[in-house]
Amino acid sequence: MTTRIPVTIEGNLTGDPEHGNAESGNEYARFTVAVNDRRLNETTNRWEDVGTVFHRVVVFNQQARHVADSLHKGDSVIVAGDLRFGTYVDKETGQARETRDIVADNVGVSLKFADVSVDRSPKANGPQADASGPIATPASYAGAELSR
Repeated sequence: MTTRIPVTIEGNLTGDPEHGNAESGNEYARFTVAVNDRRLNETTNRWEDVGTVFHRVVVFNQQARHVADSLHKGDSVIVAGDLRFGTYVDKETGQARETRDIVADNVGVSLKFADVSVDRSPKANGPQADASGPIATPASYAGAELSR
């Protein structure tokens, strides 16, 4: 059993997303988000950056393609997902290392400092994506009678 820790972060991409396919065939996009902590300096009455935390993020399937096509280094994003922990063995030193990644459910552009236009993608694939209405004839037109 794994611990599920839901998180939401807002920050800037440190580089363009890496896009590819896993061995299982799942499409993914990986990127890093820098989250800056800002505080008001009461002496100078100015906002100051007091630290940056970097979060590695991975997103899957169709959303991965949208992330790779739409987001670039420096873009301000909002990421909601689950914080996941893992371990691996460093090939150079042989030491066990820990990882911390956010597996994103949703990735969006922050509108705090940017304007965007939305280009909607169909939810279905294949011929259903271009269908303009119901495929089946409604029951009232098919001669079926309804009774209570």
